[in-house]
Amino acid sequence: MRRFPVMLFAAGFGTRMGALTANRPKPLIPVAGRALIDHALAIADQAGAAPRVANLHYLGGQIAQHLSGCDVALSWERHIILETGGGLRAALPLLGPGPVMTLNTDAVWTGLNPLIQLVNIWDDASMDALLLLLPAAQARGHVGAGDFLVDAQGRLSRANGAPGAVYLGAQILRTDSLAAVPEPVFSLNLVWDGMIGEGRAYGVIHQGGWCDVGRPAGIAEAEAMLADV
Repeated sequence: MRRFPVMLFAAGFGTRMGALTANRPKPLIPVAGRALIDHALAIADQAGAAPRVANLHYLGGQIAQHLSGCDVALSWERHIILETGGGLRAALPLLGPGPVMTLNTDAVWTGLNPLIQLVNIWDDASMDALLLLLPAAQARGHVGAGDFLVDAQGRLSRANGAPGAVYLGAQILRTDSLAAVPEPVFSLNLVWDGMIGEGRAYGVIHQGGWCDVGRPAGIAEAEAMLADV
């Protein structure tokens, strides 16, 4: 199986968690007895991801201490959160050239390893992005409609209010176009839109369960999902 570097997004404030993140960063909130970022690391380990990089900002010292000895390089965003696009671009010296995997650290998964599923489908010749998705009705803890539509060939378009699929926070992405964005702080949505316009953004439905742990209620929901496995 091909090996890719992986970016673990761990810099956010976790404001939707309320008091739970007043003195602790969201990636260290425990779910089923294990910190959220450890759930993500287990996925990365099983997929053979290397190197592994985590970006840090809010209460980043706690995460750095937690990751000590875990062979994870740290990309500090000390003065300002750079969002997903700016954060990934800042971490590229640690990740290296070529396509990278990214994984959010505020969700739990069941079923097939999400990163392995992406690696097995990735095609260098046709793809600039490959996003893992679920229909909105199956995305636990998610509020709102889906993000994308997927055609018969797997190409993505924006749902624009139509019933669609939710992006689950796992992808493989070419990073070449990040350099062209002039702003230091930007979302990967900007990059995806360019790839969609060129017909090189693809999506695949996750073969398993997923739960967003962005709100306090998501903890119990995620633990219930894991208990059902």
